[in-house]
Amino acid sequence: MSEAVATEASAPPAPGGALAIWWRVADYKVGGVLPLPVFAIVLAIGAFFVTTGKVPSDIMVNMAVLAVGGFACAELGRRLPVIRNIGAAAIFATFIPSYLVYAHLLPQPVVASITTFTKSSNILFLFIASIIVGSILGMDRRVLVGGFLKIFVPLALGSLAAGLVGCGVGAALGLGLHHTFFKVVVPIMAGGVGEGAVPLSIGYAAISHQPQGALFAEVLPAVMFGSLTAIILAGGLNFLGKRRPDLTGEGRLQVGEADVDLSSEGPERPRAAVEMVAGAAVMAVTFYLVGVVGQKLWEFPAPVTMLLIAVVVKLGRLAPPQLEQGAYGVYQFFRVGVTYPLLFAIGVAMTPWDKLVAAFNAPTIITIVATVSTLMATGFAVARLLGMYPIDVAIVNACHSGQGGTGDVAILSASNRMQLMPFSQVATRIGGAITVTLALIAFRMLGG
Repeated sequence: MSEAVATEASAPPAPGGALAIWWRVADYKVGGVLPLPVFAIVLAIGAFFVTTGKVPSDIMVNMAVLAVGGFACAELGRRLPVIRNIGAAAIFATFIPSYLVYAHLLPQPVVASITTFTKSSNILFLFIASIIVGSILGMDRRVLVGGFLKIFVPLALGSLAAGLVGCGVGAALGLGLHHTFFKVVVPIMAGGVGEGAVPLSIGYAAISHQPQGALFAEVLPAVMFGSLTAIILAGGLNFLGKRRPDLTGEGRLQVGEADVDLSSEGPERPRAAVEMVAGAAVMAVTFYLVGVVGQKLWEFPAPVTMLLIAVVVKLGRLAPPQLEQGAYGVYQFFRVGVTYPLLFAIGVAMTPWDKLVAAFNAPTIITIVATVSTLMATGFAVARLLGMYPIDVAIVNACHSGQGGTGDVAILSASNRMQLMPFSQVATRIGGAITVTLALIAFRMLGG
């Protein structure tokens, strides 16, 4: 009793008056993360730099500016009725800045700063590395390998079904079978812009002797709108999962799979020290750099190499428990604190609004939606036969129609399943590479 009285006596009194009001203001979080006073101060600082005609492109300025932009868009998406349930926060964080750049509503110094920072800092791959390593170390190792092997079945069947349906719909709507397959369906599943649209257009140009720039402009709209369709549908599946929990593992692929509980403490898993979190961050970056070296030597995608290394570390129990917890801490930080700022950067620097709008004609839109829907629906239907969760498998299949790594981030953010990033990379990188290779072979056989 005396201890309770002493505790109450030592507790600081609740603030009153102006301080209480200030605390309520400061406690409001824009986008659920950014304190309102900090948000306002960054806006004022950004306005000051804009008046000088140049916004620095260093990490300090962009960390603040991207946080303001990303969390503001996420806040707007979360507050709108109905569409907030289908991933509006991620959609807004990606496509609002894209439109603002197109309409010249975002100050040019801000655009230049964000674009320079995004393309020079490689922040996208830092994010992917942190998410992949942390999520793999949090998986149940007993089902890890099974998940990677099984996911190829719905991916392959989905790709085949999507190709057939997409070509059939496009041809029926007057797009022509050849144009539909090579300019619409294949680009959707090619793995994004850098790994998909670019090599496709280069290959098409070499075979048909047409300008590569013109061919790139033809295939890019399908990539962009296909990714947007996948984001919206993934958000819808997340909403369905809330109504039908029997259809989803909430980020787990296989029925019976359980994540390692890295958030709890115990004698075998003490709290991760700060130095272990820092060490895990460097470990994730190192895995990616090993992949970069491998890509230069053997032209094998760096993210896939990084993924394989993380799997070996997990299966071999090569990371001690504290280091696993450190990786989980890095994963949590990037998932909560970096996702929306990164999407805002992607919208500004990597998502041309005019290319997206170029797909806005009824036959092309219907064909794209039919292709992506079939890809996801096939994964959904096949999952039960493989002992997997339909919604989560369908979302991984959706990443096969995303805008590369940027699309993966947006799709998994809209569906609140960032822990599926390792499997999405399989769908995007490996699935995309196979698609591009087979498409170029077919294009050459048909004489371009």
